[in-house]
Amino acid sequence: MMEDKDYMAMALALAAQGAGRVAPNPLVGAVVVKDGEVIGRGYHQNVGGPHAEVHAIDDAADGAAGATLYVTLEPCNHQGRTPPCTEKILAAGIRRVVSAMADPNPTVKGGGNAYLQSRGIEVLCGVREREARQLNESFITFIQTGRPFVVLKLAATLDGRIATRTGDARWVTGEAARNRVHCLRHAMDAIMVGAGTVKADDPQLTTRLTQGPGIDPIRLVLDTRLSMSKRARMLTQSSSAPTYIVCGPAASEEDRRRLAAGGARILDVPLKKGRIDMCALMVQLGKMGITSVLIEGGAQVAASALAADIVDKVVIFYAPKILGGDDGVPMFRGQGPAFMREALAIHDMTLEMVGEDVMVQGYRKKLTPETY
Repeated sequence: MMEDKDYMAMALALAAQGAGRVAPNPLVGAVVVKDGEVIGRGYHQNVGGPHAEVHAIDDAADGAAGATLYVTLEPCNHQGRTPPCTEKILAAGIRRVVSAMADPNPTVKGGGNAYLQSRGIEVLCGVREREARQLNESFITFIQTGRPFVVLKLAATLDGRIATRTGDARWVTGEAARNRVHCLRHAMDAIMVGAGTVKADDPQLTTRLTQGPGIDPIRLVLDTRLSMSKRARMLTQSSSAPTYIVCGPAASEEDRRRLAAGGARILDVPLKKGRIDMCALMVQLGKMGITSVLIEGGAQVAASALAADIVDKVVIFYAPKILGGDDGVPMFRGQGPAFMREALAIHDMTLEMVGEDVMVQGYRKKLTPETY
């Protein structure tokens, strides 16, 4: 017999289908169940479009009266780009509403559930809450802090090298792992690298999914003095997403005009010890409505991101390879701590085989009901 948690699992799977298409809104899925049968399904498909509850109730049609609605996020009770979902629920005659989590927005948290209860609807909240929070970790971070959720991705050999001594990095990991990275890109608002990566690899930084077209993330290049070539592939390729070159105040007007003429957008950010101030950059990206950033830069960018404490999550792919020397490119450049007790702790780690590679995921802070 199906239980609340089983129907919520279906709603969470539906919610995930909106990845890459709904930011800065949350991923939400919903199912309508009556007499043990799923009669309606829906998920939030695009910004400004109907919410998951609306799609699911419309799918259930007249059968929604007396049914239970399972939704991954507390129904909204305010007028935004669309009408309140609570009114849709009441009009449909839904008897019971089960949500995975309360709305994390401190200005509206609990409003939808309380309103439905006051109208005689049975409400249950917290079913598969941890999974729902992890699904919307970017939205939660953005709505509560105003800055994007930051994921640091690395691909390394078992001895911790991201490239050989000549800089060759094609390919550290196998095809399955590289496909997974494209899924990550599809789900994130922006992708960030350093000017060194652009010069060495001339990457496209686009999303190329094996199962169909993906959404290209906004491209961010850290280039303090605007040394990037206007002939770089990310400026000459066809893509729906813009490329921002992040520079410091000392960048010349000539270089600004040169790269702008090539299609780049220039983003000025203060410097800290001669490098882009990562914290200031995150604040600026948040003001631009960017809710998530995937860092795919080289060893210097990765080290700078950790040093600035902007990283929320690490995703490291380890390939079953050993270079065997001490002259390859390490995962991080620069000076580390003097004592092991000063090492950065990673929490809530998971391991997964992706093809022949091992994907390690973890968070910089412990996950709690109040966070993810």
